[in-house]
Amino acid sequence: MNNRRAKKLSAALVGAARFGTAADAARLLRRGADAGRPDAAGTRPLYAASVRGAARTVAVLLAAGADPDAESGHGDEGTPLCGAACWGHTEAVRVLLAGGADPALREDGGTGHAPVEWAEAGGHEAAAELLRVALRERSASGGDGAAGV
Repeated sequence: MNNRRAKKLSAALVGAARFGTAADAARLLRRGADAGRPDAAGTRPLYAASVRGAARTVAVLLAAGADPDAESGHGDEGTPLCGAACWGHTEAVRVLLAGGADPALREDGGTGHAPVEWAEAGGHEAAAELLRVALRERSASGGDGAAGV
């Protein structure tokens, strides 16, 4: 696929993640869109779907290979899990965690907020509790559940 077509498909996939349905995203992926490629502004499809709370689209993108921990934007967006947590999108948080998102990963290259901090700051207790449970499970399994949080 040439670069011009790849750019167009990336822009369309980010648009579908922001405003469309999971079926729209799946259709673009079948046409060759890369689930992890950002659009020209740096927005990644998974971040766009996560901030919107489009859990089904999040699942489609993860199944297509999107990195659940890849930061989006150029310092103005963040990780998909932080985006979903910030807006209290509990089902998107659940899907991201099941897809391997790191509940302890801070945004901005490790210097920003952690997902649980975003959820708590926004008063999104259900999302915050999912994240606290994930952190405890990670710690119990030998991961550093308190890393950076």
